[in-house]
Parts: sequence; C-alpha cells; structure tokens
Amino acid sequence: GGTNLMDLMKRGVETPDAIIDITRLPLRQIEKRKNVVSIGALVPNSELSEHKIITEQFPLLSLAMKAGASPQLRNMATVGGNMMQRTRCPYFYDTALPCNKRTPGTGCGAAEGYNRMHAIFGASDSCIAVHPSDMCVALVALDATVQIQSGKTIRNIPFAEFHRLPGDKPELDNTLQAGEIILGIELPDSNRFSSHNSYIKVRDRNSYAFALVSVAASLEKNGDIIKEARLAMGGVAHKPWRLTAAENFLKNKKATEANYIQAAEIAMQGAKTFQHNGFKVKLGKNAIVEALMKAG
Repeated sequence: GGTNLMDLMKRGVETPDAIIDITRLPLRQIEKRKNVVSIGALVPNSELSEHKIITEQFPLLSLAMKAGASPQLRNMATVGGNMMQRTRCPYFYDTALPCNKRTPGTGCGAAEGYNRMHAIFGASDSCIAVHPSDMCVALVALDATVQIQSGKTIRNIPFAEFHRLPGDKPELDNTLQAGEIILGIELPDSNRFSSHNSYIKVRDRNSYAFALVSVAASLEKNGDIIKEARLAMGGVAHKPWRLTAAENFLKNKKATEANYIQAAEIAMQGAKTFQHNGFKVKLGKNAIVEALMKAG
C-alpha cells in the first residue's frame, strides 16, 4: 500500500531499492460482470464507498470503509493498497525495538511489553500483531474473492485466504507471491445481505485511530427469523477474523437479543489474552451484540 509505505519509509522500517508506480494501469472499474461485481485494485476507497452499486447492494462494505482513516486518506488509498497495508504495532514501527515481523529472529517485543492493541485470536509465539484494515473486515464477511496475476497466469482466491496468521513467519502478511499483482476483488452479485447491516468500530477516538475491536454484521432475514448471518471482526487477529461458529449458531434462529448474546459468547470462545488486552474479550462480546442489534 503506497500511503502506508510512505510512513514506513519515513520511519526506516522499509528501505526499498526501487518503487514501481502502477497508478496508470487500467484497474479502476466498478462494474457488474455476469454474477459478480468486479472492483479494480486502483479504485480509491472514497469512490468505492460512495458508488451506487456498493451503497445499494453491499452497504456493509460502504459502512466499513467510511469508518477507516480520514476523508483525505480515503481519497488517496486504493482497494489493493488497503489490502496490502501492514500492522500498526508500535514495536514494528520502532526500529530500536525487537520485532520478528520487521526483522525475523529478533523476538516479539509486544508479547512481554505493552500489548493493549494486540491479538486475542490466532497469535503465535513469534507475533501478536493485528491487521489494521476496516475494509478487509467487511470483505471477508461478504465472501469476496481476490484476483491476482503473474505474467499471463491469473488466479482467484477466497478473500479469507489472502491474509495470513503469523505462525513462525510473521514477516509474511499475506499469500501474494513474488512477481504477482492484485488485479482487484469480486463480490457475489446478490441482494441477500443488502438490507440488514452494521459496522461497529470501538476505538480510543473518533478519527485517526485504529480499532481496539470492530465488528461487521450482515443478516438475511425472513420476518423475525435469521436465514443467514455474516460476521467478522477486526482488531483481534493478524488477519480479518471471520466468526463462522457464531454465524452457524444464528442460522434459522429468531433475531432476538438473547440469541445475539449467545452468538457473542460462541464467537469469543478460544480467545487468548495478554497482560494489557484482557478487556477485549468483554468489549468484543458487547460489540458483537450491538452490531447484531443494529443490523437486525
């Protein structure tokens, strides 16, 4: 991501030998193609969040994108760049501190340090950083697909498989290979989740702040019955975190607060906290319930 790369270069975290400008590539489409909506990698976040197709068919994506950064940054940030942005962990940004993501083998300073912002799901001994994007939380909930090209070869992967958990290679944020470029994303062309949506972002201040916890919620309803649910969280893992078990619980249940509370309990099972981020478990449950109440 270019706007993120500039920050990292100023801090000495990234020192690229060369930078390739791709802004003139024809990757700025937002259009329906057969049974999908195709979105080019160079579409600005501000343009996508306001586009009629997105606001009418995928309002969850619009809500999430408007919760991110600031209007000025959304004018510059692109879909592909948003996907490629790196963690905002302060140990990653400070070259005087140990960080396996920045310099493999040096250790994870956050694990025994100040880890209030850090992961409660999917972390490893090597890294407990979280992914910062709001847009990506909505895209994983909406079953998006990423289109990637290398030479003449194009491959499509589920959005949920694009970003990685840290494992023992936290320096790898995603599954993009050397020589590959993101062409764009595709969303299933459907109105199933166009009516009942909510994006909750809990942060320390209302702008220029990343999520402590965020929740994307989308429901397909028949009267007061939930036919299908889509739930994902941000601020809790090294990648956007899909809440599949909670979704399965809500299927064919009544849209009641009691069921939302139980879904939140299921969603937060398996959370592992550190010294300073234990509050995220309760915060996460409350945010899930609030998001489902608003969506429902």
